[in-house]
Amino acid sequence: MATKKMPNIIFILIDDMGWRDLTCCGSTFYETPNIDRLAAEGMRFTDAYASCPVCSPTRASVMTGKYPASVGITDWIDSGSVIHPARGRLVDVPYLKQLPLSEHTVAQALANGGYSTWHVGKWHLGGQGFGPLEHGFHVNVGGCEAGSPGGGGYFSPWSIPALKDADVAEDTYLTDYLTDRTVELVRNAGDKPFFLNLCYYAVHTPIQAKAEKTAKYKAKAKTMGLDPKDAIVEDGHFPCDHKRHLRIQRRVVQSDPVYAAMIESLDEGVGRLLDVLEETGQADNTVIFFTSDNGGLATAEGSPTCNAPLSEGKGWMYEGGTREPLLVRWPGMVAPGSVCKTPVTSTDFYPTMLEIAGLDPIPEQHKDGVSILSLLRGGENLDRDAVFWHYPHYGNQGGTPGSSIRMGDYKLIEFFEDGRIELYNLREDVGEDHDLAETMPALAGKLRARLVAWRRSVEAKIPRPNPDYTAPPG
Repeated sequence: MATKKMPNIIFILIDDMGWRDLTCCGSTFYETPNIDRLAAEGMRFTDAYASCPVCSPTRASVMTGKYPASVGITDWIDSGSVIHPARGRLVDVPYLKQLPLSEHTVAQALANGGYSTWHVGKWHLGGQGFGPLEHGFHVNVGGCEAGSPGGGGYFSPWSIPALKDADVAEDTYLTDYLTDRTVELVRNAGDKPFFLNLCYYAVHTPIQAKAEKTAKYKAKAKTMGLDPKDAIVEDGHFPCDHKRHLRIQRRVVQSDPVYAAMIESLDEGVGRLLDVLEETGQADNTVIFFTSDNGGLATAEGSPTCNAPLSEGKGWMYEGGTREPLLVRWPGMVAPGSVCKTPVTSTDFYPTMLEIAGLDPIPEQHKDGVSILSLLRGGENLDRDAVFWHYPHYGNQGGTPGSSIRMGDYKLIEFFEDGRIELYNLREDVGEDHDLAETMPALAGKLRARLVAWRRSVEAKIPRPNPDYTAPPG
C-alpha cells in the first residue's frame, strides 16, 4: 500500500498588511479576489495576532516558536543608520541584531523531517552568516539583512543586497519577480514535500505600484467620493526625542490608490501561486497559511492604510498594531468558509506545522507556541490561558514602550513611561475606546500580575528612565 505523501506547507507572510486590508476582512476599497479564495476555501481567523507591532520580532517568533522577549529580538533590526537606542522619557532596551544560530528553526525541523525548504523574499533576521541558508533553508531568493526595498524601491534594479545581481529587465516589479521565482520552485518541486516561506517585501514603504493599477484606484476613489484631503488627520507629536518635531498623521479611511495598487499586485501573485498548485496537481495536498508580520502603517510615513475599527497601527500596543488577517486553506481537512474566533499568535505556527507534517514536537524549542491544528479541524479552544506582547521600544510610528496581555476577551496594556494600565473588553470594544481599569480594578490587578509574572519568566528587559529627558514646552 502506498504511503500518503506528507503535505506541502506554504507560509505567506506579508509585510505591514493591516487587519482590514483584504476584502474578505472588511475592506471596501482594496480588491483581493485571489486571497479571498483562501478564506472561501478554508478558515478565516478573526482574532489572530503578530507577536510584535513591528516586523523582525514577529519573524523571529514564527521561525522559533518563541515570544520575541524569549528570543531577544524585540525591535526591528536596524542597519546602524538609525538613531538607537531611541530616547524619550525612557531609553529603550538593547536587543539582538540577528537570529542566533543556536535556535533550531521550523525550517531546520522540517528539513530534518524530509522537506525541501525554500525561502523567498524578505528575511530581516540578520545578514551574512545569519541568513536563511544558515537557518535551515535549502534555497534562498532575496532574503538578507534588508528590511525593505529601501532607496532602490520596487522597480529594478533593486538595492536589496541579495537581489542586486538579479538578471531581470529594467523596471521589473519586485512583487512580480518574487512570484516568478516561487512559481518556478513549485513547478520543479519533484517528489519531496516542500516548505515554502514566501515573504513578500510588499506592502512596506516605499509605497510604489504600477501606474495602470494606481490610475484604476484613483478613479475608484473619485467614484466613491473619497477625498484625499479628508483621509489623514494630524494629532499630537512623537514621544521620542529625535522625532518630537513631527506630528502623528492618522489615516481615517482606506483611500490611498498607490497602496491599493500594491495590494492588487500581491493578490495577483497569490493567484498565480494557486494556479501553479492546480496545474501541477499539488493543490489538494498543500496547506497554505496567509498572514502579516504587524499591523498596517496608519500613523506615520505617509500613513497609507487605515485599520479602523481597530485603534492605531504598526508600532503601537493597541489592536491595530498586532491584530492580523490569518487565512488557512487545507483541502479536505479545513472546512471551506469556516471562521475561528479563538486568539492565536505567531508562536503557534511552528508546532502547528510540525503536527501537520506528522513530525514530533520540539517543546524545548517552540516553548511559547501551541499547535492550532485542533482549531483547523473545527475545535473552539486551545490549552492556553493568555497571549503576551512585550515591546520595550519607541515605535517609529508614535507608539511608546509597553507590554500587554490578552486573557479571554480582556486585554490589559501597561505603558512603561508612566506605569499606567489600560483594560479593554475586546469582544464588546474592539476599538479599545472604553478603558475599564478603574471600573474593574480586581480584574485589572489580576491581569497585570499575570503579565509581570510572565515578563519575569522570560527575563524581559525593561527600559530605564532617561536622565537627559526634558519635557516639551506646553
